[in-house]
Amino acid sequence: MDILHRIGPLLGRLLIAQIFLMSGIGKITGFEGTAGYIASKGLPLPQLLAAGSILLELGGGLLLIIGWKTRWAAAALLAFTLLAALFFHNYWAVPAEQAQDQMIHFMKNLAMAGGILYVIAYGGGPLSLDERRSGGGTA
Repeated sequence: MDILHRIGPLLGRLLIAQIFLMSGIGKITGFEGTAGYIASKGLPLPQLLAAGSILLELGGGLLLIIGWKTRWAAAALLAFTLLAALFFHNYWAVPAEQAQDQMIHFMKNLAMAGGILYVIAYGGGPLSLDERRSGGGTA
């Protein structure tokens, strides 16, 4: 098997997961600030949403890394990423001096969504627990 086809999916999962893990850790260390930011966007139950975000980002990120339930984890992270883009990076609804920065973050989320869709479509790859459990790999 070509080395890129063997290692590429693992490296892709690691690169995608790192932003979720770092963000989840940041939300833990700045929990009140996170809940306050969620509340500032008019969303209900900001502390519950902050806690759910932490669980989703850390859990989904770890599942991506190990490649277990990879498609399900990726689907949850896809929904989270698209909702975050719409609610927190809505560049069309912010003052002009913030619009470019928010548009960059919105586009970053769309790019992440593209990578996550690839994981949903093709799975975790040969170096994943999913592949090992199916008997198809040597992960």
